[in-house]
Amino acid sequence: QVQLVESGGGWVQAGGSLRVSCLASGGSFRSYDMGWFRQAPGKEREFVAYISWSGGTTHYADSVKGRFTISRDNAKNTVYLQMNSLKPEDTAVYYCAADPTAFYRLPSRYNYWGQGTQVTVSS
Repeated sequence: QVQLVESGGGWVQAGGSLRVSCLASGGSFRSYDMGWFRQAPGKEREFVAYISWSGGTTHYADSVKGRFTISRDNAKNTVYLQMNSLKPEDTAVYYCAADPTAFYRLPSRYNYWGQGTQVTVSS
């Protein structure tokens, strides 16, 4: 069983940057593929980014490609999401998730979730 805790959210003006982090404990973090998702009010949770256990493979939603970067530090049991050129439509609660069984873009495929961190981008 792994526990995930996100941090680093906050408020930023459009065009700014934020980095959110996800600290894992209680499990074999370095063996887990990881994902970031987000959920805006009144909308479904959507895929943002994915990283394989080794960090060698990453995937992004088209809406964030070229602006967001997912990375991980297995020595620190942490996965990061660097968000640049933020837009108001990036406003959402951001969640990290671990151990997808397949189809990494689907929230239902992940076994472990954090509680989320709010990111607000003002225009």
